[in-house]
Amino acid sequence: MKPNEELAPTAWLALENGVVLPGRACGAEGEKSGDLVFNTAMTGYHEILTDPSYFGQVVVMTYPLIGNYGVAAEDDESAAAWPEAFVIKEMSSIPSNRRATSSLPDWLAAKGVVAIEGIDTRKLTKLIRESGCLKCVVSTVDSDPASLVAKARKSLSTDHRDLARLVTCKAPYEWNLGYDASYPTLLDTPGGKRFRCVAYDFGAKRNIMRSLVHAGFDVTVVPATTKASEVLALEPDAIFLSNGPGDPAPVCAIPEIANLVGQRPMFGICLGHQILSIVFGAKTHKMPFGHHGANHPVRDIVTGRVEITSQNHSFAVDPKTLPSAVELTHINLNDQTVEGMRHTKAKVFSVQYHPEAAPGPLDSSHLFMRFRELVAG
Repeated sequence: MKPNEELAPTAWLALENGVVLPGRACGAEGEKSGDLVFNTAMTGYHEILTDPSYFGQVVVMTYPLIGNYGVAAEDDESAAAWPEAFVIKEMSSIPSNRRATSSLPDWLAAKGVVAIEGIDTRKLTKLIRESGCLKCVVSTVDSDPASLVAKARKSLSTDHRDLARLVTCKAPYEWNLGYDASYPTLLDTPGGKRFRCVAYDFGAKRNIMRSLVHAGFDVTVVPATTKASEVLALEPDAIFLSNGPGDPAPVCAIPEIANLVGQRPMFGICLGHQILSIVFGAKTHKMPFGHHGANHPVRDIVTGRVEITSQNHSFAVDPKTLPSAVELTHINLNDQTVEGMRHTKAKVFSVQYHPEAAPGPLDSSHLFMRFRELVAG
């Protein structure tokens, strides 16, 4: 082997603003493009990679060492890997974890995720914060800077696309698994009646379903294209709206959710929260670089309590457009964006963040019990 041969570039990251960064391939071969976002979580890369909310995006991990505990199949938040590509500083190829079923590089290759290491992720993150959301391309097959930048500029962003339709389940199914020893919870197991909940899948994470089951719900998951009449035919006690990727405005389910408001108690998370805001008459907008991480402080305006939350969204609700029938309940302490709301007449509430965590702190898991209390009351 020639000197420094192993460090020669084998993958490239190009941004629409003309920046091209060489690195080393550490996943699948190929070329992928999308919106570039950074995630500030120090752990949880497996859950991030299997979160459907990242569909259409290229994920940069700000923590410098990724892959040191490998991949454990039981940590899957869905059956697939969803980011278009994965960008890191340094890959650990040898997992040190008794639960690991694979190394991260092998898993990325098996799942078809194009990945690049050797990138100055701090520099890249600062660039995103200063420039706002950027389209990019990650390639192991093209090393020409001009070609790569042109591809980045022509690539699709997540704007104005109904991505929930592309990640949702194909048919309804029952979910009955709650927490086990692998998933700690701060919640007591409720007694009494169990309630039937229909959960719209806009890109739902498995830990949301576990949380609903633990809170006393028997869950039927339905596709994003499900009609309101089909939901009501299942005779649910409650309706849940899941997280999901991209722009909320074009989501196909908005008219159906509008027909369900007031029919049953409802709880929405992330994209579900944004869909409800649109149904109520509010507007959403794309954020400069979004919230992606497990350390976002949120204040509950009602109780005054501050919770550290897990978040993953590039769009937000415009607080100035909230109608009088909607009360703001939570705000982000970093940028004062809307983090939660409730309807003053209908039994409906929602939050922008992820109370199910995975990854992230469990500060907000009590919201699933709040949903149960809303239904029981």
